[in-house]
Amino acid sequence: MIVRKTPEEIENMAESGAIVARCLKMLRAKCRAGTTTRELDVAAEKLIRGLGATPAFKGYRGFPASICASPNAMVVHGIPDDRKLERGDLLSIDVGVEYEGWIGDAAITVPLRPASKVSTALLKATREALELGVEQCRPGNRLGDIGHAVQSRVEADGFSVIRSLVGHGIGREMHEEPQVPNFGEPGRGPVLQEGMVLCVEPMVCTGGQDVRIGEDNWAVYSSDGSLTAHFEHTIAITANGPRVLTPWHRKEERVAA
Repeated sequence: MIVRKTPEEIENMAESGAIVARCLKMLRAKCRAGTTTRELDVAAEKLIRGLGATPAFKGYRGFPASICASPNAMVVHGIPDDRKLERGDLLSIDVGVEYEGWIGDAAITVPLRPASKVSTALLKATREALELGVEQCRPGNRLGDIGHAVQSRVEADGFSVIRSLVGHGIGREMHEEPQVPNFGEPGRGPVLQEGMVLCVEPMVCTGGQDVRIGEDNWAVYSSDGSLTAHFEHTIAITANGPRVLTPWHRKEERVAA
């Protein structure tokens, strides 16, 4: 069942989303060669708890960390460890926060200098696909309009959307209805209504769309080892159009040293 939120509840969700955004901005600044993903996880948990919130991922279905940190061919659900970031890496960081019973969820992919041409193109396509998907989050549109916008932008550059991983509704639970695919046909699917809150999250590969699960039964990798990127916002559908509740965005992503 799709749960629509009241304007007051959306304001509450904006508070959790603001903490997510603040955490992602902090982590982006810490992404430097030689830093471990475990160090990023520790910093994220300290900030989240210091703001009176809790890491929504930690303990969720047994996940052992506060963030997901997924480098290069790892798409999502990477468990932070002692691996040191290296020059040229792409690191996808996913953060979830629960604050006063409401959850926010967002992700960015951070490039470490020197970024290759293919990495730069992948990030641009994925980021723009997110923006186009968000733009479709308006009352009266259809769920398929979101996926079609994402898919069209990604495939225009010859990349692939991962079809087995999708976005989702969100609220008091991390995953609510509906599922939000990154592909689809315009004008198809449930009608988007005021009060719906969705996580739109393109997950994109430079190669094929197939994925595999790692030995830890968490990490998801591109099957062909190709580079991946992941961007996500929590979006409220309002009478005035889409409202971004996790405003980590800036016009251009900074390339980390």
